[in-house]
Amino acid sequence: MKKKLNFRKRLSKKLLSRYRLVILNEENYEEQFFFRLSILNLLIISTFVLSFLITSTLLILSYTSLKEFIPGYASDSMRKQAILNASKLDSLTISYNQSLNQLNSIKRVLTGDIKFEEFKEREFKLDTENIEVKLNSKKIKEDSLLRNIVDREDKYSLKVNQTSNESFLFFPPVSGHISQKFNPSIKHFAVDIVAKENEPVRSVADGVVIFSEWSIDTGYVIILEHNKGYLSVYKHNESLNNFQGDIVQAGDIIGTVGNTGEYSTGYHLHFELWNNGYPLNPEDFINFLF
Repeated sequence: MKKKLNFRKRLSKKLLSRYRLVILNEENYEEQFFFRLSILNLLIISTFVLSFLITSTLLILSYTSLKEFIPGYASDSMRKQAILNASKLDSLTISYNQSLNQLNSIKRVLTGDIKFEEFKEREFKLDTENIEVKLNSKKIKEDSLLRNIVDREDKYSLKVNQTSNESFLFFPPVSGHISQKFNPSIKHFAVDIVAKENEPVRSVADGVVIFSEWSIDTGYVIILEHNKGYLSVYKHNESLNNFQGDIVQAGDIIGTVGNTGEYSTGYHLHFELWNNGYPLNPEDFINFLF
């Protein structure tokens, strides 16, 4: 007990003992000024100064741009930019995948590279999804009457209802009769329509031209992209009226019937209809009997 009391007295004496800090002139050793301090006072002052410095530093870093120089610190603008970049990356990834799927679809359209078994599987899926065919007798009469009116006015302004949940509606691309039907077993994913030379070839629906070129096998070819993943393909044309990127309306003249390409056997239109990379039988969607 006495030892503890003695220790406290000695500690208290050291802390409270006053010391004199004198500042002298180096040349004449004249006293300039002095400080009287105790260890306790020195500790209190040091603690206050240190607290002030820490608080000031934190405030400066919190409310100024100096905090951006701290290694590993991400500013609000940097975080926002990172979120924006991540969002753009996701959008670009989705856009890339969509473009890749579109290119694959176009590649299939141009090359006909699809197996019969794959086509039959796709055909079964389409049946289960209830893709309706609107070719009843009443619709045929209405379409024929409407086309006669349009022919007289020399206008094909019929538009596809792109927002409707009903079946997609197409119109015949050319006047003529079918010489060869859709037959996927022999990779003939089209209908061949015999028509007069230079007969106008018209767009079956509103769309955008995504391909308009010459090929050795199929001559002048034009491909239109429509709503809901549909593609319409027109081959063996004598000439083309539109270029890639052009927007066309249903019934617009996009070319003329020809006999171009090594695969052509006479004046006719080789017409294909595709959906999401798979061929469809055009006769299931278009009334060619008018």
